[in-house]
Amino acid sequence: MSQEKALLQIRNLRKSYGSHEVLKGISFDIPQGQIVGLLGPNGCGKSSMIKSIVGLINDYEGEILINGQAPGVESKKVVAYLPERNYLPPWMNATQAIKYVADFYKNFDEAKAFAMAQTFELNMKQKLKTMSKGQQEKLHLILVMCRKADLYVLDEPLGGVDVVARDFILETILRNHAENSTILLSTHLIYDIEKILDRVLMVKGGTLAVNTPVEKIRENGNTVENLFREVFSNVW
Repeated sequence: MSQEKALLQIRNLRKSYGSHEVLKGISFDIPQGQIVGLLGPNGCGKSSMIKSIVGLINDYEGEILINGQAPGVESKKVVAYLPERNYLPPWMNATQAIKYVADFYKNFDEAKAFAMAQTFELNMKQKLKTMSKGQQEKLHLILVMCRKADLYVLDEPLGGVDVVARDFILETILRNHAENSTILLSTHLIYDIEKILDRVLMVKGGTLAVNTPVEKIRENGNTVENLFREVFSNVW
């Protein structure tokens, strides 16, 4: 492992729902300034890990440190989280949503958010409940990527949108994340994101099956997608 500063440290992370253990002692470090893919099939434990990192789950065992601090009030100041599902009230419009997030986070660039919304051609007065999925995706991206965060945690940001929209979303992420920040990106669309990744984590049955730099995967002419197929060939 590189001697770069570890922004995110996880040690022996375990999480159970009743008698079902979904995370079985996972440990890894993520250095500052990397884009990391969190990969695995549905039900492997990715969502539980993400929710633990961002502070939505706190009854886990083990240790999570973000800049040396456990998830909580302080860590949320430096972590920008894009959940898989819409979390804003349906009556809100884009202007209200931007103002709402600006009130919560000091590191949110409100002027940049309004500028991006104009570039994205959002109707600022349209309520979320009448927006298309693509418009909602754009708004949520703005709310996350206009924060000057240390860690961006993106849960399936490409899910449910077409190929053109995926390219647009990836370009937006790459252009707008804070300098020297880290991105942890969970997805099942490996082909689309492989070109931007520095490292991949593959979670299989609640354990960490792969933790390696993408350049090492490519040394032997392999691809992340092919490695994924090998690792999870017996899961389906």
